[in-house]
Amino acid sequence: MARRPAGGTAAPSNTSKDELLKYYRDMLLIRRFEEKAGQLYGMGLIGGFCHLYIGQEAVVVGLEAAAKEGDKRITSYRDHGHMLACGMDPNGVMAELTGREGGYSKGKGGSMHMFSREKHFYGGHGIVAAQVPLGAGLAFADKYLGNDNVTFTYFGDGASNQGQVYETYNMAELWDLPVIFVIENNQYAMGTSMKRSTKSTTLFGRGEAFGIPGEQVDGMDVLAVKAAGEKAVAHCRAGKGPYILEVMTYRYRGHSMSDPAKYRTREEVQKMRDERDAIEHVRDLILQGKHASEDDLKAIDKEIKEIVNESAEFAKESPEPALDELWTDIYADDLPQGSAEEHA
Repeated sequence: MARRPAGGTAAPSNTSKDELLKYYRDMLLIRRFEEKAGQLYGMGLIGGFCHLYIGQEAVVVGLEAAAKEGDKRITSYRDHGHMLACGMDPNGVMAELTGREGGYSKGKGGSMHMFSREKHFYGGHGIVAAQVPLGAGLAFADKYLGNDNVTFTYFGDGASNQGQVYETYNMAELWDLPVIFVIENNQYAMGTSMKRSTKSTTLFGRGEAFGIPGEQVDGMDVLAVKAAGEKAVAHCRAGKGPYILEVMTYRYRGHSMSDPAKYRTREEVQKMRDERDAIEHVRDLILQGKHASEDDLKAIDKEIKEIVNESAEFAKESPEPALDELWTDIYADDLPQGSAEEHA
């Protein structure tokens, strides 16, 4: 990946002060939230698996900036950042991580499985690439209903080698579905370098066999991600079918909290932090454009930390789900296409 010149780059003339500050706040919220989640995991308050999004914040923040109300999103188990970016309450997200009643799935889904119909967030899925055909299904529903909504279907470079991805590509293009396939290429899948796992020079290029256009994007630059997202969204809303965005990003932590990440050097990770960090890039743009002072940004960081600390306290104080919750949410209570009698 090309290195960003020292000192950052100038913000596009059409990017306002308010937009830059919003991207900064949104990415910083994800960063601080994930840092706190890592702490709670270390304290034994979060059980099972926990996959942090630290380093990849610009991907989802940039694409959410290109979305509108009604658009849907679905992703893998590295999902906390996606939830926060689409406006889900940090209290509910943290409570779910800790398995508490106040969580989005009543404490029964945990880190890898939470949803919000209100925010059009359809998971958090634990099976690698399982969300890809589901994302196409969400897009099919919107096409069937005749609206102009799109679905952002996120998956990683590791998941891109799964066969169901290509079955989904075929159906999505055949039916002109309004779905944006977002490959979050953090270059290591679970722990194997992409150079060792695939001969493809690009992952978005695999869509060519199905006639799906796409492009590779600098995922450490939120403005570049937003611009690419707007192009993809316009393509889908115009009824031209699916689009693939391969967003080149980098996670600073291991695949999950149990991964020591010995497959790469500390120097490599530190170099990315020093030269390519997405939050620092926007911070530089804000300061260079005199949109805010150092003190203003420190105040934002303080406010974000308070929000995150409050979410941790809320999670700790929320009770564990009652035992009778084991028997709820197993079957749907209603059938959206008609009554139970009609389907008897």
